[in-house]
Order: sequence, then C-alpha cells, then structure tokens
Amino acid sequence: MRKLEQPLTELYTHITHSDKLHPAVSSVNVGWHIEHSLLVIQKISETVLKSDPSNYKWTFNWARSLAFMFNSFPRGKGRAPDIVKPKQTVKTDFDTLFASVRSTLEQLKRADDHQYFLHPIFGNLHKKNTFIMLDIHTRHHLKIIRDILST
Repeated sequence: MRKLEQPLTELYTHITHSDKLHPAVSSVNVGWHIEHSLLVIQKISETVLKSDPSNYKWTFNWARSLAFMFNSFPRGKGRAPDIVKPKQTVKTDFDTLFASVRSTLEQLKRADDHQYFLHPIFGNLHKKNTFIMLDIHTRHHLKIIRDILST
C-alpha cells in the first residue's frame, strides 16, 4: 500500500488537467487515465477481498515475471476490460472516487496474504503481488499523463 501512496497522490494533482488531450500520445484525455487507474484499483481490490484464500494456487508466469522485474508494462499492448473503462458521458466525481479507492485499499491491507485475483495475463496474484501490479499499472498511466501534459 505504501508504494501506491505516491502515485495516488500524483494522480490527484492531475485532476485539474483532466480535460487535456494530446492525440499523438493517447486517444483519451488525462481524466480518462486518472479514472481508469482508480477503477482498476477499486475493482481488483474488491475482487481480492471477495476471494477465498484456500483456493489460491501459485504458478510460474513469464509475463508477470518480466513486468515485475522491469517494473513496467509496454505501452499500447493491453486492452482494458469494459468494467474499468470510464464512462465518458458523465462528469467524474474524482473526490468521491479517490475516497472510495483509499477506503478499499485500507481493507485490502488487512486481507489475508493469500487472497487473490486472477489476472488475464499474469495469472493468480496474491495480495502482495496485487499491490505490486496496481503500483506498476498506476505508474504506467502516470507516465502517459505526464507525456500528455509535457506537449
């Protein structure tokens, strides 16, 4: 959780630029990246909290090993599931979403170490690996946001 604090704080500082768009960098605006990052944290955390730790099984996964070793994801390769795609028809209440995410992360910190979620590429991620993946994912979108804002 501690590693996620800094990227969450930085995400929050970019809310004022949520309408900024630079199509050469990303087809969606800064607000989309902020909301998407928060939705990913929220939905994955909720899934982990509902999981049965006795069902967790570790398996080796090359993609997970590489992403964790390099602490990054390649840009433009992944596709977000609909459940974590922001609905661009409604103005996002970022304060409420941030508060909800922080509350859910506090619950996740207290979860059993073997509570998990099944990632479509990285396989089963127990609590510690979930935090690592969420940190990498959030930082991935922060890099895109910084690129949008630097142009």
